[in-house]
Amino acid sequence: MATPPPLEDTLIQGYRQLASRAERRRIDVELRVLDVALSTVLALLSLPLQLAIAGAILLTDGRPALYRGQRVGRAGRFFTINKFRTLRRGAEDRLGPYLGHELVERTQAEYTPVGRWLKASQLDELPQLWNVLQGDMSLVGPRPIRPRFFAELTTDIPAYWQRLVVQPGLTGFAQMRRGYETSMEEKLAHDLEWIADRNVRLYLRTLAATGWRVLLQSVGRR
Repeated sequence: MATPPPLEDTLIQGYRQLASRAERRRIDVELRVLDVALSTVLALLSLPLQLAIAGAILLTDGRPALYRGQRVGRAGRFFTINKFRTLRRGAEDRLGPYLGHELVERTQAEYTPVGRWLKASQLDELPQLWNVLQGDMSLVGPRPIRPRFFAELTTDIPAYWQRLVVQPGLTGFAQMRRGYETSMEEKLAHDLEWIADRNVRLYLRTLAATGWRVLLQSVGRR
């Protein structure tokens, strides 16, 4: 007897059909051109920093330097996200069942010394520039989420599937305006605002605000 697919796969398959029917706008092509151009420049400029961060992780906590995990992308397509590892090995298994405020609290005990600074400065996200170049992500959009949590949230928040209409982002409205402990409903409201109003001006403004915040947090955490 064949093993049935996981519940999250079944749910995502259904929402994938809804998301794929959403009309692609001209702005999506324009934003993709900007994604490729800007992420190429940022990836090259930050390469020495990325190598230094990887070296620091390997020296202080061993392998691996990168964390790779499955996420849900546009139209429900799964992809592998890249981040610098900020947590102790095996932390994802220990934190797997938790979401929201409880996840934030339990994560505090899992940070490595370098990882805590990386997370606070958001420099752990730098490897996602390669996800942007591969076409899995955009520089701006709703943050990508694990399949398991997507399945839970679409059950609790019916409109949550609408995040699949655009590429997930390295940064976004919800991240710039609210913190990690903000409710998923409030974060979704900001994500849907981006989806409805996305344009080049908002894209560039969000990137500029993100860059400024990362700079302040990086300096402030030294």
